[in-house]
Amino acid sequence: MDYTETMLSRTEHYRGRIIYVHTDTVRLPDGREARREIVEHPGGVAVLPIDADGNVYCVRQYRYAYGTHLLELPAGKLEVGEEPLSCAMRELSEETGCTAARYIPMGALCPSPGYCRETLYLYLATGLQRGAQHLDEGEFLDVERFPLHELERMALTGELRDAKTVAAVLKARYYLNQTDAGEEH
Repeated sequence: MDYTETMLSRTEHYRGRIIYVHTDTVRLPDGREARREIVEHPGGVAVLPIDADGNVYCVRQYRYAYGTHLLELPAGKLEVGEEPLSCAMRELSEETGCTAARYIPMGALCPSPGYCRETLYLYLATGLQRGAQHLDEGEFLDVERFPLHELERMALTGELRDAKTVAAVLKARYYLNQTDAGEEH
């Protein structure tokens, strides 16, 4: 069955530096009308950088919307026209000072499709080289290292709350096992 909804009209509420908020009136599959409140975001990336010893470089930063510090993977917003891989390389270098010899795509996520149009691209970064961190203006974070198995435990117990980090941590084991087996991605 096709449950496609057709937009009838749009009302713009806010256009900011990062998000665009609008309400659409749509025609439902049964012919009735409904409203959809939408937040549009340009998308972003998250990178799981893992060193030869199995340690993952994470960042801990204050998230104002939640009023707390969260442990997350290095991540950032796609710039206009930027390819996800370029963004991943840039964000890894800026936030951790690391560069990677290999970036393995781990897929894309729709973090909250009920109201938000955003796509997050996940990467596994291996063959790390340490360098100097160079944060964006107004960005404050600490880099922390954890064994992957510890992050997996934290994802399953709820200690990790950031959705992109949880998804990437739980996907990483599969991709690392495939890499160990010599398979291409």
